[in-house]
Amino acid sequence: MPDDRLVIAIDGPSGSGKSTTARAVARRLGLSYLDTGAMYRAVAVAFLDAGVSPDDTAAVIEATTSADIELSLDPDERWVRVNGRDVTAEIREPRTAQNVSAVSTIPECRADMVRRQRALMDADPRGCVAEGRDITTVVYPDADLRILLTASPEARLRRRAGDMAGKLTEDQLRDQVLRRDRDDSKLVDFQTAADGVQLLDTSDMTLAEVVDAITDLAEESRP
Repeated sequence: MPDDRLVIAIDGPSGSGKSTTARAVARRLGLSYLDTGAMYRAVAVAFLDAGVSPDDTAAVIEATTSADIELSLDPDERWVRVNGRDVTAEIREPRTAQNVSAVSTIPECRADMVRRQRALMDADPRGCVAEGRDITTVVYPDADLRILLTASPEARLRRRAGDMAGKLTEDQLRDQVLRRDRDDSKLVDFQTAADGVQLLDTSDMTLAEVVDAITDLAEESRP
């Protein structure tokens, strides 16, 4: 690997701004971008396509470990394929979001996802900006820069409402954001900054301000 390769890992709860921020930082620094949440959503689509019940743990594990997941690592492109089918739009649908926890709360599924995510983060010789829920502690604890983005529940709900563009009711929105955080926190602590992880509260920050702050930290962290 090149000596100046740079890996940035960004953790945080739903609606904290991880995806938008990570993509913008990757674009500015000329790095690849990994949306780990899209991988979990792709697996949710895979087991739903197969007619698997989210309560059938063994079948969900099988669907996860056998799924062929491809996704763009270009911050200027957004596409995801599962088992050869384009699911870019489908992974953002409420039905998919409501079933993601069936994958993310099963240790065997998380282990399979972590293996895949590490491989993708190592694929680009320039480096990568990856975002998710346990990137800084489990997936890539040796990243050059590790950041925990956080925001108030109100700010997170407001941002996710904007992302979903009226597709969810208020109750569905709260379920998707707050309930999924609660479910996933049973397995990983993605809301407390571990040693060496920079905490950045984005509640009252614009996207440009967040990107500037992370870019400054990245330049200080370059090998």
